Amino acid sequence: MTRKYFGTDGIRGRVGDAPITPDFALRLGFAAGRALAHGHATANGDSRPAVLIGKDTRISGYMLESALEAGLAASGCDVFLIGPMPTPGVAYLTRGLRLSAGIMISASHNPYDDNGIKFFSGDGSKLDDTVELSIEAELEKPLQSLRSISLGRVRRLEDAHGRYIEFCKSTFPTKLTLRGMRIVLDCAHGAAYSIGPNVFRELGAEVIAIGNQPNGLNINEKCGATHPATMRAAVLEHRADLGLALDGDADRLIMCDADGTLFDGDQLLYAMVKDRHEKGWLRGGVVGTLMTNFALEKRFAEMNVPFERAKVGDRYVLEMLREKNWECGGENSGHLLCLDKHSTGDGIISALQVLAALRRTGIKRLGEFTSELTLFPQVLVNVRLEKKFDFAANASITSAVAAAEKELGGEGRVLLRASGTEPLIRVMVEGRDTTLVQALAKRIAAVVTAEAK
Repeated sequence: MTRKYFGTDGIRGRVGDAPITPDFALRLGFAAGRALAHGHATANGDSRPAVLIGKDTRISGYMLESALEAGLAASGCDVFLIGPMPTPGVAYLTRGLRLSAGIMISASHNPYDDNGIKFFSGDGSKLDDTVELSIEAELEKPLQSLRSISLGRVRRLEDAHGRYIEFCKSTFPTKLTLRGMRIVLDCAHGAAYSIGPNVFRELGAEVIAIGNQPNGLNINEKCGATHPATMRAAVLEHRADLGLALDGDADRLIMCDADGTLFDGDQLLYAMVKDRHEKGWLRGGVVGTLMTNFALEKRFAEMNVPFERAKVGDRYVLEMLREKNWECGGENSGHLLCLDKHSTGDGIISALQVLAALRRTGIKRLGEFTSELTLFPQVLVNVRLEKKFDFAANASITSAVAAAEKELGGEGRVLLRASGTEPLIRVMVEGRDTTLVQALAKRIAAVVTAEAK
C-alpha cells in the first residue's frame, strides 16, 4: 500500500502548507491515538495508550505540539510533554518510560520555516510500516472526540532533560574523563542547546558553546553540522582541542581538529569502528550507504571488517544493521549508529564514542587517530530531467559507465541514482585522481543529458 503522508523519515514540509498545518496535526494526533489504542495495553496495565511529545526550537513547534496534544487527548491517549529535546532523546525516553510511542516535532537540518512530525515505537525505533499505514487509514475517518470520562490526560515530564543527560553520560566509560579538554560545541540553535553543553561539562570538559541561543527562527542558520565552518572558526579562535557540530535535532555530528581540519560522517564512523575493532569489541561488520566514500570500504577490507551498503537514509542503514545483527553504521552526512549504545542515531553519543577512543589511546588529534584513512575525491553532477527516464536500461549510458569504471581500474566507483525529491539524475564518480574523476563525471553527465532528451 502506498503511503499518502509518511515518507522515509516521518511527515515533513513547509509550515502552513499541507500537511504541516494545525488542522492536519490535530487529525494526525487523533488518528495516531486511535491506531495505538487497537489492542494495546500500557505498562500500568490499562488499555489507555501513552505518548511522549518532544520538539526542536522552531517557532512552529508550539503550534504543532498543541494540535497533536489535543488530537491525542481527544482519542483517549495520555500525553507527556518534554519541550525541546534531541530526537534521540525522545527515542530513549519513550523506551525508558515504557510508553506506546514517541513523537518528535522537527525538520532536522532544514531551515526554520520547515517542520516535520516523526514517530517512534515503544522500543525507541522507527515506527513499523504497518503502524504508519494504520495511522493513515485512521486519517481518512472523521474526527469525533470521546466523552469526557474517556479523554486522555496531559502532563509535563519535568525531569526529562536530566534523565537524558545521564543516559548520554552512561555511554562514556566510567574510568575515563574529559578533564583537560577544551571543546567547542555548536548546537545549531536547536534541540540540544541546553542539554549538549551539560553532557560534556559534567564529564569534565571545558565547553565553549555556540549556536545555543535559539529564538525560533535561527535553527541551522549558518551554524551546526550543515555549516561546520562556523564551528571550525570558533575552534581556531579559542584554541580548542576539538570542535563538535550538531544539527537542529542533534542526530548528526561533524567534528573538527585543533588545526581546523573537518571530519565527516565517514571519517567519524571509521574512528568508532577502529576503536572497537582494536579492542575486540566490534560485533560483525559495518553498514554504510550508496554514498559512503570508496576509500572507507577499501580500508575496512584491509582490516578484514565486513562492509555493506544500504540505500541512502539512516532508516535503511538501521534496517540492514538489524538484519545482519551488526552494531555500527552511518552516513557521510554525520548520521551515525552504534546500536550497542542507542537504538537510533545520536550526535551527542556518537561524539562521546569518538572522544572515548581518543582518551583510551592518549592521542589528542583526530587526524592522527584516523591517519590510515584518506578519503577519495568525490564529484557529484546533477542532470535535470524534463520527463521520466529509465537511465538504467539505456545502452549508451550503461556503456559510458562501464568505460569510466574501466579507466578507474578498481580504484574508484561510479554511481547513478534518481533523486527522491527532484526531477534529477545524480551522477557520482570517485577515485584517487581528482582530475580524472571530474572528467569522468562530466563525460557521463553529458551522455545522460543527451539520452534523456
